[in-house]
Amino acid sequence: MNNRTISHIIEPQLVIEGAGVLLRRSFGPHASNKFDPFLLFDHFAFNNPLEGPLRGFPTHPHRGIETVTYMLEGTVRHRDSLGNMGTIAEGDVQWMTSGRGILHEEMPRRSENGNIYGFQLWVNLPAAQKMNQPRYQEVGTGDIPVIEKNGVTTRLVAGEVDGVTGPVGEITAAPLYMDVKLDPGSRFSFPIPSGHTVLAYVFEGAGEFSNEVVESVSMVVFADNGEQVEVKSDAAGRGVRFMLIAGAPFKEPIVPYGPFVMNTREEIEETIRELRNGTFIKP
Repeated sequence: MNNRTISHIIEPQLVIEGAGVLLRRSFGPHASNKFDPFLLFDHFAFNNPLEGPLRGFPTHPHRGIETVTYMLEGTVRHRDSLGNMGTIAEGDVQWMTSGRGILHEEMPRRSENGNIYGFQLWVNLPAAQKMNQPRYQEVGTGDIPVIEKNGVTTRLVAGEVDGVTGPVGEITAAPLYMDVKLDPGSRFSFPIPSGHTVLAYVFEGAGEFSNEVVESVSMVVFADNGEQVEVKSDAAGRGVRFMLIAGAPFKEPIVPYGPFVMNTREEIEETIRELRNGTFIKP
């Protein structure tokens, strides 16, 4: 099979969100919809808040998207307008489908080492599902399959690897979302359906992606060519660790506005009216 080539590499930019949370943002929602069906990717570290004590993300709304939180270190306490609450601990994943609307908050807690790290991915919903009922898929670290083969360790959140299926399912974008670690001197190749958007967020070490060396921390955007993604690690190097993200684009126009992503300006205006008059949360 031919390897997909690299379209370009994104250097994440530092941004501040919530109550002074420092983020590395590779991309955010934009009408151009370049990474369809993906809308945002943040690498967050609650280690330098601007407002003193950890404050995280106080209550805020979402509509029309799915938010995916994957913790590497530390925990996040969450609760929402539907009565859900809990903790996203180290190695856990929360895949939240906001649908027609939800209010929630996410508050960080440091690990024993004093740190908290993780990722948040936003996935779009097609127009026909934007006003569906909200739902959660919460997956504990012990329920995430780990595949180890020839120096490659994969934690599979969504998609399929060697006949093993990730615990997150029934997502319209048919996403692949996995944490891949290559020991020094290892090789990883994975088939990707033609037409799917493919990204790799390199957050530890360095590796050769489609014959191009990529250092952490970088977001690799693959071109829509070839049948597989190939990554190699130098035998004399540190190895490499990355999030591999892929999904089927919806090819629909979008209108993003803060935490809302709809298909028309009129839908955004209606969302704002509902938020102001108290009808945003539906029975």
